[in-house]
Amino acid sequence: MRIAMVSEHASPLAALGGVDAGGQNVYVARLTEELAKRGHDVTVYTRRDSADLPDRVPLPGGAVVEHVPAGPSEPVPKDGLFPYMPGFGAYLARAWSRRRPDVVHAHFWMSGMASQIGAAPHGVPVVQTFHALGTVKRRHQGRRDTSPFERIGIERQIGRTCERVLATCSDEVHELAEMGVPARQVSVVPCGVDAEHFHPGAQGPSVPPRRQRHRLLACGRLVPRKGYDQAVRALAGIPDAELLIAGGPPAGEIEHDPEAQRLWRLVRRTGVTDRVRLLGAVDPNDMPALMSSSDLVLCTPVYEPFGIVPLEAMACGVPVVATDVGGHRDSVADGITGRLLPPQDPEAVVAAVRELLDDDRLRHDYGTAGRERVLAHYTWRRVADGAQQVYRQVLAGHERPKEVA
Repeated sequence: MRIAMVSEHASPLAALGGVDAGGQNVYVARLTEELAKRGHDVTVYTRRDSADLPDRVPLPGGAVVEHVPAGPSEPVPKDGLFPYMPGFGAYLARAWSRRRPDVVHAHFWMSGMASQIGAAPHGVPVVQTFHALGTVKRRHQGRRDTSPFERIGIERQIGRTCERVLATCSDEVHELAEMGVPARQVSVVPCGVDAEHFHPGAQGPSVPPRRQRHRLLACGRLVPRKGYDQAVRALAGIPDAELLIAGGPPAGEIEHDPEAQRLWRLVRRTGVTDRVRLLGAVDPNDMPALMSSSDLVLCTPVYEPFGIVPLEAMACGVPVVATDVGGHRDSVADGITGRLLPPQDPEAVVAAVRELLDDDRLRHDYGTAGRERVLAHYTWRRVADGAQQVYRQVLAGHERPKEVA
């Protein structure tokens, strides 16, 4: 198959940990890599955010990243990209007139908008993965939501008119139904994890030395919704543990980050300054060793469309204490691979963490079960199996327009 991946802000080439670089980048990169290994012809279209970028960049395995000129050739926060999507879509239409893909897989709502503009003249079917929904963001962030006003309406239109929505978890299916997207139009294919890279007992020279009896780890993009403040508050009730937070800008720049500054103020007020370390961005090659050095991984966001961090922890055989939101409900088996807790409840976090830290056998059993669960359901091979099946179903039911003589 000739597959066009459209990911307007989340390039598979981007460094992870920034405000707009996280799970979507990983998903696009790894799914693309896996599909290319199978012999599919895959091109990823992402926005040019630097004048120094080449037009096309080969990826390992045979896929290609193509940089689309849409808006200024400089970084722009993703919520500011909306005005440039018609131009992005027009570029796709021109590119696909020269080399028509069999199927388009759009990632995020603005990519869906651009993809439909680009695909319409050529009758190319579009599969949509939202990665996050505007209805959920607006519900939780209210006036702090910086998404364009048009987002929810456009998401609803995309969901109803694309060939198939590829949802990442069952929670998203319910949200889509509330938006009026028919169930027959939705397939669930979760996110995945590299279970060879993330494995139990991983070691590395860059892991910080342990300063307390127990180590707790939280990681991901350094943004308020990730709920690191809940982990900090809980630490006050776990006096024999340290908390490492990985993510955000490089370590040398972390002190200037607004969310890091907010967390440090809370750390000082909570009285746990000597037991918290903000590591900044951690090299992806060092993450398995950092996770394996931890007794527990805390994932305490207020909401989470899917969340790859629990999968990474489970792949390393480390139990997860997570909030009972979004994709966590699918990936974390409560009482088997970790614990699911109400969001914004640091006392519940304290109780769950204390129970696990006090029982070495229970932690071992949870870790073993987590690894088994990842291998059974969440490898990138299985994710690609699901996506490939959806593409084939879509193509089987889609009539390609006849060429004009």
